[in-house]
Amino acid sequence: MFAEFLNKAATEYGISLSDQQSEAFKVYYQLLVEWNERINLTAITAPEEVAVKHMVDSLSCYNEEFFPPGSRVIDVGTGAGFPGIPLKIFRTDIQLTLLDSLNKRLNFLKAVTDSLALDQVELIHARAEEAGQRKGLREHYQVALSRAVARLNVLCELCLPMVAVGGHFIALKGAQFEQEIAEAEPALQILGGKISKVMPVKLPFIEDSRAVIYIKKVKPTPRAYPRQAGTPAKKPL
Repeated sequence: MFAEFLNKAATEYGISLSDQQSEAFKVYYQLLVEWNERINLTAITAPEEVAVKHMVDSLSCYNEEFFPPGSRVIDVGTGAGFPGIPLKIFRTDIQLTLLDSLNKRLNFLKAVTDSLALDQVELIHARAEEAGQRKGLREHYQVALSRAVARLNVLCELCLPMVAVGGHFIALKGAQFEQEIAEAEPALQILGGKISKVMPVKLPFIEDSRAVIYIKKVKPTPRAYPRQAGTPAKKPL
């Protein structure tokens, strides 16, 4: 049933999934529902809602021009694995890092990556503020992703430090995206980011407003950023 909902929603959105990809998404969904009974992963569990609001929504940020072959991608504050794992299922060649501050969520993600035999996936238990200052993570990735974690001005400080110059931070945002873009301008100037594309998104079968924001890293982020844990949210740039 889930696979049918997903294939219908993906087709409606303009995405074609192979049988192998559909099966992987089905296993992912089954594990999500099973683990959600033990740890809080998502409030959305109905198959048709997960298909649209989690899986297709995650894939909505995919644009081939921003994901070079074999690109290093980090999903910041990944939670239950969105959007990172759907993108990895869709583009198995990407080198994916899933970053989260809660170890129990990473245990779930380990179960998913093992069950789907996904290779080149790294799980990191850390806050984004700490990860952004860590050698080997700072300015290392061609793509940083984040979905529904914080407002854009805060997310820029959490994500842009990990993006290599020339790479992109991709933010999946809700109805207030235009207001958030205006609010984030000071942060972008300080952190070395520049908006290169804003793509409004219309998900199938639901009425709401959302967008994907592509931010290019045009210069290195000053060493002072990200600031210590909690500061970006309390005192946004």
